[in-house]
Amino acid sequence: MGKLDGKIALVTGGSTGIGLATAKEFVEEGAYVYITGRNEDDLNSAVDEIGRNVTGVQGDVSKNSDLDRLYRQIKEEKGQLDVVFANAGVAEFAPVADVTEEHFDKLFAINVRGLFFTVQKALSLLKNGASVILNASSASVKGIEAASVYSSTKAAVRSFARTWTTDLKDRNIRVNVLSPGPIETPIMGKALGDDEAVIDQFKTGITSIVPQGRIGRADEIAKPVVFLASDDSSFISGIELFVDGGLAQV
Repeated sequence: MGKLDGKIALVTGGSTGIGLATAKEFVEEGAYVYITGRNEDDLNSAVDEIGRNVTGVQGDVSKNSDLDRLYRQIKEEKGQLDVVFANAGVAEFAPVADVTEEHFDKLFAINVRGLFFTVQKALSLLKNGASVILNASSASVKGIEAASVYSSTKAAVRSFARTWTTDLKDRNIRVNVLSPGPIETPIMGKALGDDEAVIDQFKTGITSIVPQGRIGRADEIAKPVVFLASDDSSFISGIELFVDGGLAQV
């Protein structure tokens, strides 16, 4: 038996990186999974890669109309949700003097507003006792250069978990945060402008300050998400679990 046998799960941003790795783990543990993504080609490729017990729904979490369409489909097809992994997000960096309104608004629209309404709009489908996992970042507690806006969006995510744990206690819906450190995913390249020299420099710099001395893999995030989604964590709510090779801890 799998840890998620018979569960219906949603993974936003599930077409690449951490989201895709998590969707695979959910299916391996017995869940039926809905994944979302903005790029339809990437989404279709992810569905093919997962291979079974998965439905892809194209959409942008920063658009409430897309979220409404997503949840209508889940309601019509499955009628409920047991797990939500609110994973969709973007990472872009700029020194405080160079931050533009466009940069600020984009990050907050996806990382904060999009995550908020992803969870709020799921509430009518979530079963009592369901699990909600929010993807944040160890950047929220580190003073990383040029990350003031990105880091603040992830700090907001941490705050949501605390307040929602209280708001949803009568339904026994558990809300937890998983905060990755540097992980080898496509978002890393996009955040650094897909410049190989810059990416290599970043990797060298970050591995020098990660106690484990390396960058993590997407599957190393997916497995702890499964733990938080499953009954193995039945008495865990409101926490922030850092999966970062010790970066934020020492």
